[in-house]
Amino acid sequence: MRIQNPCAATNSVAGRFMLPLNFLGIYILYALALRLALTCRSWEQITHSPLRLTEIFGLGFFYDLMSGLYVLIPFTLYLLIVPQRVFDSRWNRWLVGLLLFAAIYGLGLASVAEWLFWDEFGTRFNFIVVDYLVYTHEVFGNIRESYPLTLLCSGLFMLTGGVYFAARNRLHRHLDCGKRTEERVVRRGFRVGAALLLLPVFFFFLVGNGITDSLPGRYEKELAENGLYQLFSAFRANSLDYETFYQTIDPAMATTGLRFMLDHDNGHFLHRQPMDTERLIATPGPEAKPNVVLVMMESMSAEFMAAFGNRDGLTPNLDHLAANGLLFANLYATGTRTVRGMEAVTLSIPPTPGRSIVKRPDNDNLFSMGFIFREKGYAATFLYGGYGYFDNMNSFFSNNGFDIVDRSALTLDEISFANIWGVCDEDIFHRAVRQFDQQARMGKPFLGYIMTTSNHRPYTYPTGRIDIPPGAGRAGGVKYADYAIGAFIAEAQNRPWFKNTLFVFVADHCAASAGREELPLHRYHIPAIIYQPGVVQPAQIDTLASQIDLVPTVLGMLRWSYRSKFFGRDIMRADFTPRALLGNYQKLGYLKDGRLTILNERKQLHQYRIVHAAINDTVVEEENPVDEKLRREAICYYEGASLLYKNNLYRRQ
Repeated sequence: MRIQNPCAATNSVAGRFMLPLNFLGIYILYALALRLALTCRSWEQITHSPLRLTEIFGLGFFYDLMSGLYVLIPFTLYLLIVPQRVFDSRWNRWLVGLLLFAAIYGLGLASVAEWLFWDEFGTRFNFIVVDYLVYTHEVFGNIRESYPLTLLCSGLFMLTGGVYFAARNRLHRHLDCGKRTEERVVRRGFRVGAALLLLPVFFFFLVGNGITDSLPGRYEKELAENGLYQLFSAFRANSLDYETFYQTIDPAMATTGLRFMLDHDNGHFLHRQPMDTERLIATPGPEAKPNVVLVMMESMSAEFMAAFGNRDGLTPNLDHLAANGLLFANLYATGTRTVRGMEAVTLSIPPTPGRSIVKRPDNDNLFSMGFIFREKGYAATFLYGGYGYFDNMNSFFSNNGFDIVDRSALTLDEISFANIWGVCDEDIFHRAVRQFDQQARMGKPFLGYIMTTSNHRPYTYPTGRIDIPPGAGRAGGVKYADYAIGAFIAEAQNRPWFKNTLFVFVADHCAASAGREELPLHRYHIPAIIYQPGVVQPAQIDTLASQIDLVPTVLGMLRWSYRSKFFGRDIMRADFTPRALLGNYQKLGYLKDGRLTILNERKQLHQYRIVHAAINDTVVEEENPVDEKLRREAICYYEGASLLYKNNLYRRQ
C-alpha cells in the first residue's frame, strides 16, 4: 500500500531523532569496515574458523553499538533541548548538515589513525594514546613528519563528501519531517531521544571491559574491541589502584614476602617494620669511583643486534661493544614506553599499573640512583635531545638527584639536525662529551645519563652517515642510532677521562609491543652492555634478569656499600635469583622458572608455561592449576611496590 504522507513512516518512528539513528548506522558501517581491514591485516595472527570470526564480529558489533551511542550523546542532547521554532529554522538545517559532515570526516580520521596505531603497536587505541594526547606538539609533529598528511586529509575530505552527498536527501527529509509535527509524534520522538541517552548510561554502569575474555588470543581480543570505546576506557583507567583492581594477599604478608625475596646481596634491613625494605648493602673491598655514563637507547630491541642472531648488519658498533664488554643476553624491559625504562633503571622498581611513576604528581625525593651517586661525591646529569617537559622528564629527574641538559640548553651552533622529537643522537652525544670535559676539569667524578631519540618514527637523521636514506623506516633509525654510538665512543676515546669511565648501554624498551600473547616475551627482550676496556673483562651473562637489576649490578661491580630500597639485585652475585618483571599499563607479569604469571585489572591471574622462546617469537601454554609459590611471589612484588609507593616508603629518609 502506498504511503501518501512521505513523513508518516519517519514520524511514526522517532521524528527528529531519526537523524542520530541514521548517523549511528553510518558509524557502525565505518567500524565494521575498519574491523574487516584490521582482520585482513592480522590474518596470519588469528584463528580463521567460522566460529571464531563470528565471535570477533559479533562482539565487535556490540562494542560498536555501545561506542556509537556514546558518540551520539551531544547530538541527542541538542535535539532534546532545541525548541521547535529553532529546529524549523533555515540555519538549523545548515548547522545539522555541517555537524553531520564534520562527524563523518571525524570518523574517517579516527579510522586512519587506528590503522596507523595498529601498524605501530598491534592494538586498538589504548592508554598510550591518552598519554600522547598530552603532548600534542611532539605527537602531531611526528605524524606530520612521518605520513603524507595533506594527501590523507584531502582523500578523506573527498570520501566524506561522497558519503554526505549520498546521505543528504535522507537528512533533509528527516529535517523537513521534524517540522510542525503532531504533538503525539513529538512526544514519541522525545521518548526515543531519552532512550538514546539512557542506553549509554546503562552500558556505562553494567558493561565492563571483560566481554572479549572468552576469545583465546590477544589479536582476536583486540579485533573485537572498538578503538573509541577503548580510548575512553583508557581515560578512566589513567590511574589504577593496585589493591582495588588486582589480586592481593594480606598487606603484612605481602611486605614480609617481599623482604624475604630482597634479603640477599649481603643486605641487612635497617628497620623492623615489615613494610620498610630499606637495607644496607655491604660489599667487601675498596670502592671504585670511575665516571659512569649510562646511555638509554630508544627502541633498541635485542633482535636488531648480530649478537642475538640478526644478519642485516644494523648494529656493528653495538656488536663490537658487546664482544669487548659485558653483555647481558637475557635481560627484559619492564614496559613498552620510555618512561617505564627510565622508571626501572633510575628507581629500580617494578612496573606499577596505570601511568608510570615518572609522570605522576608528587614523585620527588624518591630512592633513585641519582641520589646514591651524589652521596658518593658525583655530579649527576640527565641529558636529553628533546624538550624535557615531554613525559615530565625534567621535573622527575631534577627532583630525584640530577641536573638537566635538554634541547633548550643547546645553542644553535650545537644543533646540526633536529626533528620533532629533538636533536639527532650525534648532537646530544657531542654535548655530553663537552659536559663531561667540564666536569672532569672540576676534579669530580660524574654520572651522565643520556637518553637518545633518533631511533623513532619518522626515522630522520643527517644524510651521508649510513647507507640507508633518512625517513626510509625503522632499519635506518636503528643503523643511524648505532652509528652515533660508535662516533660517541670514538670521540670519548680522545678524552683523558675515557680510561676511567664505565659505559652502560641499555634499551628503554623494544621497537614493537605487539604479539599473540597478553605479554609477548620477545617484545620485552632488550640488550644491556657494560663496557670499560682494560677493566671490564669481556663476557656474556645468560642469566635471566630484569631492567631493574641493572643499576644494582653496576654498584656491585664498583664494590659500593650503600643504603638501598631497590627492588633490583646484583645479577653477578652467586645468590641472585633469575626472574624478570614486565608489564603494560594494565597487565603485570612475573617471569620465573620457565613460567609467566600475569595479573590483570579484573583481579584475575593466569599462568603460562614457556613452550618456545626465540628472539622473534614466543609460544606459551596456559597452566591450570597455577603454581602457588609463583603466584604469591608475583603478588608480593607488585602489591609490595604499590604499598611502599602509596605509603611514601619509597622516598629517601
